[in-house]
Amino acid sequence: MPKIFEYFGIVFYFYSNEHEPIHVHVTTGDCETIFELIMEDGELKEIRRRAKKSVDLLREKDAKTAEDFIRKYEANIIEKWINFFVLKKKIRCTNIKKKI
Repeated sequence: MPKIFEYFGIVFYFYSNEHEPIHVHVTTGDCETIFELIMEDGELKEIRRRAKKSVDLLREKDAKTAEDFIRKYEANIIEKWINFFVLKKKIRCTNIKKKI
């Protein structure tokens, strides 16, 4: 389960056996929401939120922060997805310490 970003207590990661569409799991405390990046012609068209079974969703404020983060760092998320799942490279977590 590679962690890809940390942002002020919000953790973004992939599961090691993922599937398309490109998506990230986002947690704070015991809560988690999955954000799917819906791409069309190489552009982000939509971000869909979905629940993980038997886990509470992120609070709306945290989910909004996570979605804003994903919009800002979408290229980095996609690059990490390709490196990990397609190219089978090891990826590192990036700790973002500047507010977006």
